[in-house]
This record gives sequence, structure tokens and C-alpha cells, in this order.
Amino acid sequence: MAKDKKAKISCDMPEIKKTTIGGQALIEGVMMVGPRRTCIAVRKGDGTIHVEEMPQTEKVTYFESVPFIRGCIRFYKMLVTGTGALMKSADISEEGKPEEEKKDEGEEKKSLLDRVFEKHYNLMITLSAIIGIIISVGVFLLLPKVIVDFVAKYIVDEVYNTVGVSILLNLIEGFLRILFFFTYLILASKLEDIKRVWKYHGAEHKTIACYEAGMPLTPENVMKFPRFHPRCGTAFMFIVMAISILIYTLAGVIIGEQSMLINVLLRVVLVPIICGVSFEILRFVGRHDKNAFCRFLSKPGLWLQNFTTEEPDAKICEVAIASMMAVIPENAEDDVW
Repeated sequence: MAKDKKAKISCDMPEIKKTTIGGQALIEGVMMVGPRRTCIAVRKGDGTIHVEEMPQTEKVTYFESVPFIRGCIRFYKMLVTGTGALMKSADISEEGKPEEEKKDEGEEKKSLLDRVFEKHYNLMITLSAIIGIIISVGVFLLLPKVIVDFVAKYIVDEVYNTVGVSILLNLIEGFLRILFFFTYLILASKLEDIKRVWKYHGAEHKTIACYEAGMPLTPENVMKFPRFHPRCGTAFMFIVMAISILIYTLAGVIIGEQSMLINVLLRVVLVPIICGVSFEILRFVGRHDKNAFCRFLSKPGLWLQNFTTEEPDAKICEVAIASMMAVIPENAEDDVW
């Protein structure tokens, strides 16, 4: 009964605008990215909330406004900034803890890697982001193709070299890709530490929804809103998976089946195109979310957020609000979607 009441309250609140402000869950915190500032808010070990502005990676370039190109650039910059914020939040969340706890966690000695990281912070953050991209591409894009190519060796040439089989193999590859992604989300959601992060993810969504509805940003108001948001990064990843099936299938039909090496290289080359197309679709769906077809397209991404968000409490919402307040622009029109 309580769930139905919460849903009714959320639906009755008029949405005043869609904001470009987006965020990311951190360790005991939230990062919000506004049109002028990027800030993190982290709950420290002593219970206080630390708010800090993150340096922008670069100035906005011309290409960041070019459709189908801007998505790749923004995704990379967000990944670099997000990686840095995640690592910084881990350190901040330890501040204020009793010394006994710190010693138990082995913080009195710094490893060689820690010292190198501190000395070359920006370089290490960039390398971490690049390694993350490589691992993601390898597991979710390349590994399914390698598996399909291995199985395809046992198909006779007369059957293998047909358009129908090519399409079927690409669809199987796409199914494996989505299966790997679902498996990753489900396994991650089982970890207690990750569940804690998912609560901050839910608080981020609720806070943005509250702000978009024009309600005062208080924990009580924020908690009335759903933890699912149509312009979430989880929705973007699902769109990437779906678009990759279409583009890789078309590429397979056009160029035909090649060697495994060429097929793998082709998938790497097409990643920016997939990312760019997916970003534009997310923008379009987010801008026209009153349209029935766009609402239908957003449903899979919203459903996936069952695995990447959890219901937060009031204290977690306080952190998300602190981060949001730090990036709201002075001019209310600057962050209109």
C-alpha cells in the first residue's frame, strides 16, 4: 500500500523541466556534473559531509556539440572524471574514522603503487579510465565474437557463407553480449559494498527528479520520487548493447565473413560509431519522454535499474542533495535539456 501511495505522489508532481545535470554514485558519496561545475559530496568517517569541486578535464571543444561525435567525447571525459571522483571518494570516506579502524585496514603503510599514484595523479586516472574501456570492450564486445567464431568453424562452408547464417550468428553474438552484461549486473548487485553504492545511485536519481519537478531539495521531498530515471547511464549501456547488434549485423552482411582478426578489429573500429549513435538516441528519448514510442524505448533501461539502484535512506539523500546544490547554475536556463 505504501509503494502505491509513493508512486501516486510522484506521478502527481508536475515536471517543470528536464535538466542536463547528471551524476554518478561514489563510495559513500555522489558526483554531480552541472553545466559549469562538477562537484562531489562524500560522507566522511565522522559523519560530516565533505563537498569538493572537481577540476574539469578540458574546456568544451567544438566537436562536443557535433551530433554523433559529441557522445564519444563526453563519454570518455565522464569516465575519466568519474574514475578520479571514485578514487577520491574512497579516501575522503575514511577521514574522521578512529585511528584504530585505520590501522586495522592497514593504512599506516603506503604501497609503491599508492606512492606512484599520488605523484602522477592525472596520468594514473587517465590510464585507469583507458584500462576500464579496454576491459569493457574485451569482455562485452570482443569475447562474444570470439566465442561465435570458434563455434562457426564447425559449420560447413556452403551453409556458413550465406546472408541468413551471417545474420543468425550476429544475433547469437548479440544475445551473448547482453547475457554477459546481465550476469555482470546480477553478480555485482549481490555484493554488500556494491549495494551500498547502488543506494547512492538511487539517491542521485531521486534528487535529480526532485529538482526537475521544482520541489525544494530536502530529504523528505527527495525520498518521495522513484529511484529510476530515464536518462541514466544504465539506460545508455543497454542502448549501446542493442545498437551494437544492429551495426555489427549490418557490417557482417556488407563485408561478409572475414578472418577472426579482421572481425575483432572491425568491432573495435565501430565502437565510436555505436557510442555516438547510442548517445543521440538517449538524448532524443530523454527529450521526448512524453511520446508513447519513446517511453516504450526507455522501459528496458528503466527495468535494468532494478539491478543498479537501491532505495536510499534520508542520510544518503542528504549527501546527494549537497552534491546537487553545489552544481545548480545561477541562471535556471543554463541546464535545460
